[in-house]
Amino acid sequence: MNKDDVFPYMTECAAEAARVARGVTPAQLARPTHCPKWDVRALVNHWVLYTSHGLEHRALRRQLAEELVQRDFTAAEDWAEAYAAQLDRAVDAWKDPAVWEGEVDLGMAAMPATGLASMIVKEMAVHGWDVAVATGQEYRISDAAARLVLDVVETHGDLYRQYDGFAAPVTVSVDAPLFDRALAASGRDPRRTASAEVDQ
Repeated sequence: MNKDDVFPYMTECAAEAARVARGVTPAQLARPTHCPKWDVRALVNHWVLYTSHGLEHRALRRQLAEELVQRDFTAAEDWAEAYAAQLDRAVDAWKDPAVWEGEVDLGMAAMPATGLASMIVKEMAVHGWDVAVATGQEYRISDAAARLVLDVVETHGDLYRQYDGFAAPVTVSVDAPLFDRALAASGRDPRRTASAEVDQ
């Protein structure tokens, strides 16, 4: 796997994440989500932290500052626009081919840059879907991007489940759309609709 295998979908999923974020209203931040113990605010804060600030910091080989880890990004009225701008900065940081070389130090371990980038793209997409469903929106990515997400979920699923990042896989048909299969493999029910979530 190299830059050309991941970067186009990083760009695509970042744009879709920004679109979904702009569709979240202040009143929706207190809504529950299907992610255990997380309301929309907590989910959005996790999403913003790791898919924009975290993405840029990984490219620059820097650790996230504790202030960022603890920040409530949604406290700012323009948080969605700030997220979109930070996503742009993060994606720009990954334009440099040199960034994709070697490994990224994660503190306790290191990971090839390409593998880490693909995992963050998965975070953009899967949590983007989480936020969209919880706030009555649709989430849309191409089949090519969905294939990348599915590959990441299937490759690292056991690791995510070890740290309670994924629930047990959900059964879907073998001919289900690629992104539905990725969601199901991550323990999410792709049949959960935006309208059903809003009605709860």
